[in-house]
Amino acid sequence: MATPLTADKLLKALRNEGLTVVEHRSWRTHNRNHKGPWGPVHGVMIHHTVTSGTQSSVNLCYDGHSSLPGPLCHGVIAKDGTVHMVGHGRANHAGLGDDDVLRAVIDEKALPNDNEANTDGNRHFYGFECINLGDGQDKWPAAQLEAIEKAAAAICRAHGWSERSVIGHKEWQPGKVDPRGFTMDSMRARIDARLGGRARPPAHEEPPASHRPPAAALEPFPGAAFFVTGRRSPIITAMGERLVAEDCGRYEEGPGPEWTHADRTSYSVWQRKLGLSADDADGIPGKSSWDKLAVPNM
Repeated sequence: MATPLTADKLLKALRNEGLTVVEHRSWRTHNRNHKGPWGPVHGVMIHHTVTSGTQSSVNLCYDGHSSLPGPLCHGVIAKDGTVHMVGHGRANHAGLGDDDVLRAVIDEKALPNDNEANTDGNRHFYGFECINLGDGQDKWPAAQLEAIEKAAAAICRAHGWSERSVIGHKEWQPGKVDPRGFTMDSMRARIDARLGGRARPPAHEEPPASHRPPAAALEPFPGAAFFVTGRRSPIITAMGERLVAEDCGRYEEGPGPEWTHADRTSYSVWQRKLGLSADDADGIPGKSSWDKLAVPNM
């Protein structure tokens, strides 16, 4: 629970986190405050735009449309990682959501399932719209994912919140699916790592060989028997993020902590990329292919 950051403090927090921020038109005074209060704020909400193209997406989020006036968020995160500020104050992004979810965010506890729409989220959440079609096929570039991580972490850092104060629209309002293409659990893990100061290469991006983490920073091969249906572990999430970084991910939603058919299919693509075939590309990790994937230590 906190008083919203002023426009200047919000801008400073984002830039101090290393983000490139563009100020769009009169964003500092562009809001829906005449429709209701802005604050106290409790967290950060992540969305996808269901659009393509930076300028058109930014204009849409600033202006809104006939059935939903703008601003539709506070910042728009482009594919290249640039954050475009379009509003400050109450914004039409969260709508009505679950009061149990809000209590969990305030208490920074595990989220319950969202099954009600009885609480005003526009009052209580910062919102970032991220440019993506939301069809499960449109890729999330490494720069964009890193910017989402940084933007959320910047606000959490400014308010003294943990990563549990960051949620997806789909975790707030029943029927919503955004953001689609990565899991909020994996994003919260990244935000936690950033807030904790643990060096970690951004997911979906292969660091240059000279900047690869030392062997001690890599997850050792857990053995082929580890990868069975139903197994849940942050190691599986980290593996999936590296597969996506290698353009081998075949996830509709994810990656996530549970070993699934999508993980096996994605790993098979990685094995074939290494030149393996037939039974050697069955999607079950082996030590050689695992070591080459360079999964960060969990």
